[in-house]
Amino acid sequence: MQQESARRSNRDRTEATRADLIAAARKLFTEKSYAETGTPEIVTAAGVTRGALYHHFADKQALFAAVVEQEAQAVAQEIDRASPPSLEARDALIAGSDAYLAAMRAPGRTRLLLLDGPAVLGRAAMDAIDNRHGNRSLREGLVAAMRTNTMARLPVDALTALLASAFDRAALAIEAGASAQDYRVVLTALIDGLSPARPSA
Repeated sequence: MQQESARRSNRDRTEATRADLIAAARKLFTEKSYAETGTPEIVTAAGVTRGALYHHFADKQALFAAVVEQEAQAVAQEIDRASPPSLEARDALIAGSDAYLAAMRAPGRTRLLLLDGPAVLGRAAMDAIDNRHGNRSLREGLVAAMRTNTMARLPVDALTALLASAFDRAALAIEAGASAQDYRVVLTALIDGLSPARPSA
């Protein structure tokens, strides 16, 4: 029992140190950018040693990847909360779209996920992260809409990629001061425009 308690205590400390590093890195990356942040600043802000940093992460890029993964997961959780299975497929897609735009307004998120993320990690790595989180939610919503015939049956991976790009572009524009309502209206029209074509009378 004592050994188990010690193992749990060590695991808790390890997880706490990792969480402190990610939180400190996130703050610095969003305030200063990835390029302008050094590992000495991160360990000082986290209150740990350089040895602790390199115990958990191979280098600054690996720590950045963990920050990005956590942020992408947080956005996906907001989307999932806003679009429960109880909603009609079309309504779930609209609610998820709104939730994405709202979640991306968290300070620093557009820089992390849409600017520094692809630049630092590369497009393929960012696509893999997106596909585990936000794009997964979007893809599931599109599949549900196709199954209920509220959306035309189209290649789902290509459709997910193109709609996700539209959402990302909207988030960047809103961050730069564009009207969130204008983008919401257009994104809703895009989703509604994917409904199956009805034969003319």
